[in-house]
Amino acid sequence: MNQWALILTAAILGSGAATARASEPEAASPAESNVRGAPSPNIGADRTIHFSLKAPEANSVQVAGGDGLGAGPFPMTKGADGVWSVTTPPAVPGFHYYWFVLDGVSVNDPASQTYFGYGKETSGIEVPEAGADFYAIRDVPHGEVRAKWYFSRMTGAWRRALVYTPPDYEKNPKRRYPVLILQHGAGEDETGWTRQGRANFILDNLMAAGEAVPMIVVMDCGYANKAGTAPLAIGPGVSRETIRIAFRTFEDVIVHELIPMIDAAYRTMPDRDHRAMAGLSMGGMQTLFVTLHHLDRFSYIGSFSGPVIPGINTGREPQGNTPEEFDSKTAYEGAFADPRAFNKRVKLLWLGVGTAESPMFRSSISSAATALQRAGVDVVYFESPGTAHEWQSWRRDLNEFAPR
Repeated sequence: MNQWALILTAAILGSGAATARASEPEAASPAESNVRGAPSPNIGADRTIHFSLKAPEANSVQVAGGDGLGAGPFPMTKGADGVWSVTTPPAVPGFHYYWFVLDGVSVNDPASQTYFGYGKETSGIEVPEAGADFYAIRDVPHGEVRAKWYFSRMTGAWRRALVYTPPDYEKNPKRRYPVLILQHGAGEDETGWTRQGRANFILDNLMAAGEAVPMIVVMDCGYANKAGTAPLAIGPGVSRETIRIAFRTFEDVIVHELIPMIDAAYRTMPDRDHRAMAGLSMGGMQTLFVTLHHLDRFSYIGSFSGPVIPGINTGREPQGNTPEEFDSKTAYEGAFADPRAFNKRVKLLWLGVGTAESPMFRSSISSAATALQRAGVDVVYFESPGTAHEWQSWRRDLNEFAPR
């Protein structure tokens, strides 16, 4: 487990255990994220979750995970058959990472599919949201997700981008499409937006309803280090200069390698008026970093829970998260210095955050939005009700961002 994952795991495990029970919830059904045929974990109609693990030799077992699961870890009870089980309080709807802590060691659930998160393959559970099917697989025309490998001279390594093409891409060989570059967060990779985020189904549904224009979506690996240098770890405690160096290399890859490669390989509309970039958390930070340095390449910008960290392109050094710290005149090398010119040039600037996210995210993002609005910059500030720094927030962001 990398440093970032260890810190987050420690934070979750140190938050204290909430009340839970071992009996299964009423009207429960297996989670759709289970491996085929696995009856557990199962989810009740009230969104309580029953977890179980056969570990007859273990002395203690807990289940822990993302914020939306509740204030875990949750101690599990051992049965006579050696199966440990617990039913957690109602979870927030959406996708949540989780894992078992078996005698102090974090392990995945063999009954769950795994997803790349926290810097490793991690168990995950999908908790349904009543009345929300915008990210469900529906009986509508579906696009395709393709793997595109390319060699990066910047990094001296092969890179993989996942590319979503809309349902009519093969049917209209002369049609060209706008492009959205969509980035994952720290500890995840280019598979995150399709596996955890279900971006392809969100877009399928929007296009089928006529709410979004058909587009190509490119999901690249968010890590990049210059050829011959060691990879830079991005996470809590990392220096601002390390972030700047890592983001500059990623910026060069996006602008000088990824965009030309995609424009050459796919039928894109290769101009700034038809190119967007968005991302979640670290990917949101990267989106602002890349797009605001290259407004000649992008006209739609979306940061989903991307923290605005003082001292990194905010125009001022850190003194706490306040609106005054985000200097709209100097932030991002003066990208917002002339609000009228910016508004004329950029068709959409989006800053989103979940209402249940930590103060670091909520305050920095809302403060930046407030400072920009006061300066006269057109910005859409979006709050996802009741969701934390997790995928349900970002699914909602994308569902609202893409139609614009």
